[in-house]
Amino acid sequence: MISGNIITLNEENNISDCIKSLQTVCDEIIVVDSGSHDNTINIAKTLGAKIVHQAYLGDGIQKNVALKHTKNTWVLSLDADERLTQDAIDSIKKINFDKSPYEAFSFRRKNMIGSRWIKHCGWYPDRCVRLYNSKKTRFADVKQHAKVQTNKINHINADIIHYSFRNIGELFAKPGRNFSGRAAKIMYAKGKRANALSPFAHGLNAFIRKYIFQRGFLGGVDGFTVSLSSAVNSYLKYAKLLEYQRDSSVIKQNDFNNIW
Repeated sequence: MISGNIITLNEENNISDCIKSLQTVCDEIIVVDSGSHDNTINIAKTLGAKIVHQAYLGDGIQKNVALKHTKNTWVLSLDADERLTQDAIDSIKKINFDKSPYEAFSFRRKNMIGSRWIKHCGWYPDRCVRLYNSKKTRFADVKQHAKVQTNKINHINADIIHYSFRNIGELFAKPGRNFSGRAAKIMYAKGKRANALSPFAHGLNAFIRKYIFQRGFLGGVDGFTVSLSSAVNSYLKYAKLLEYQRDSSVIKQNDFNNIW
């Protein structure tokens, strides 16, 4: 059988549907929670999930915490705002895990804004490894953009759905959720530096990459909007890095020992 793994922080609006989605193929669900103060934990417990409390350690490290608590060799990891499609469910049920030559399975990911599927800007097929043999591989122990470490992957012809943002407002609030600030802190701590042109140059590059090279122009208004939000986030990242270099009072406002 398969163990489901979800990492959470204040996911009361998502956790029920995510657990129910995993329960279509998993016989246990592990929720690794990093301090939710909403109803996430109560909902998860009601649905039979096992709760593991762990302060957030970063993406890959956090996802690997569940491996100390799973009873099955094969683990299916979803974010709280992701769901299996029926095609993905059917494909997983057909896998003979005992005889599989693969260490992991990837799925295409359909990223959504509201009910709209964003097909361009690099948002699809956005392949992600989510199902893996935990005795042979796991997520890389890194704090950002962790991936399962193996080349023995079977790319399944099925999707998972990622409800990325409920609306365009949330898309532009992404920098406000401190992604850009976190990235700037990491760069500053690593000794990277910006100049006066860096915010503009990186912002423009991000827009051109999304809108032109990743064909955001084919996505109409949503394609332009996603490209613009990427530019804003990139601009803010380097503007904040430059601010750290120029203003010591801003450095004092931030705890560089607690980036995560």
